Amino acid sequence: MKTNKNNISLSSTLQSGLQAGLKTTWSLGKIIFPITLFVTILQFTPILPWLVELISPLMHIFGLRGEAAVPLVLGNALNLYAGIAGIISLELTVKEVFIIAVMISFAHNLFIETAVALKVGVKLWLVLVVRLGLAALAGILLNLFWTGGSETAQYGLTPKAEVIPDGIWQIILLGTEKATFGVLQLALIVIPLMLFVQFVKDRNYLERFSNGVAPFTKLIGVKPNASMTLVAGLLIGLAYGAGVMIQAVQEDGVSKRDITLAFIFLMACHAVIEDTLLFLPLGIPIWPLFLIRLVTAILLTVTVSVLWKQPREKEESVVDC
Repeated sequence: MKTNKNNISLSSTLQSGLQAGLKTTWSLGKIIFPITLFVTILQFTPILPWLVELISPLMHIFGLRGEAAVPLVLGNALNLYAGIAGIISLELTVKEVFIIAVMISFAHNLFIETAVALKVGVKLWLVLVVRLGLAALAGILLNLFWTGGSETAQYGLTPKAEVIPDGIWQIILLGTEKATFGVLQLALIVIPLMLFVQFVKDRNYLERFSNGVAPFTKLIGVKPNASMTLVAGLLIGLAYGAGVMIQAVQEDGVSKRDITLAFIFLMACHAVIEDTLLFLPLGIPIWPLFLIRLVTAILLTVTVSVLWKQPREKEESVVDC
């Protein structure tokens, strides 16, 4: 017998959401804490200056100093949380933090999220070109056209070092403080977020909302049966929403063209609320970050949809997910 989601009590929802939030905080905290500690210690060794000198010419293209490669690499290889851990370990300007935030918003967690895209039939080259291409282009354009943001970014709860630490134990202590505050900030965002997600799931609002955005899918050239994929990706993300998206593709018979267009949109603008809020403690303008991703996603998807004139009735459905 099926359970009526509307009958799930609020206390049960809160309990499940809290458990999910704590579990997610623990899982991601195990990434943020050691990375923050490691990067902080690395700043006071000869290794980081050597890496900075090696790759600084490439970073200058984006208006960034050499060590800014650390959060870019961490964000691309791991996730936004790891990228943010790299950011709060460095002293950067608002402009530098904003450029990094936009770049890793477009390209992060590439290994896991690329695997999700491949699972539903999106080509590997398309994933890499779209995500890395948008990240590089955004960094170059922001560097060229934004003249403000020269003040030092303030990282919310993250402690500031007034003096250069003297000795290995002071360096470790500084790194531990930054790592602890980084995990605390993560918990303050992730736990309420997971409570909200659990509430949406238990009340069946995700499916209702997907029906409501069906006209939007038509606007960007995607059939309404891909709306669940779009909603899951927009609200939960490619990694967290993988199960929802794969199930939607299998059950709704979404065509290869539509799933490709949906993922082009989501590669530029997935988990847009969560991802944007994660940068709130870093002292950068949030609305421009949100609008850059959303407008870019719409323009790119509409452009590809207009250029891709393959007859829909001849398309094959994605069945081998």
